[in-house]
Amino acid sequence: MQDAARRLLSRYGRHLLVIFVVVLLVHDVFGPHGYLVMRRKQQEIQKVNSQLDKLNKENVELEQQVKDLKTDPQTIRKIAREELGLAQAGEIIIKLPAQQPENPAAKP
Repeated sequence: MQDAARRLLSRYGRHLLVIFVVVLLVHDVFGPHGYLVMRRKQQEIQKVNSQLDKLNKENVELEQQVKDLKTDPQTIRKIAREELGLAQAGEIIIKLPAQQPENPAAKP
């Protein structure tokens, strides 16, 4: 029995080893924890990190705006003038109608 097993191993051992190595390589590349999956996860992590950086910058800007709204009189005046249409004493506000985009096809 051992003699027959040795003959089979000596005859097909290299082929079995090559097949085993190929299966391991395919699993390492395409498997659930393989190279391609890990690469995709790294790209997703980079994308999420860039979104996080963008949101952090936006958060800092919004915090600055809140601080300005609480403490800076110029910012408060600017918003009062632009958004609420308020004026200082002695000023006159003239509101113009919003311009309608011209439609060249509608002209005769």
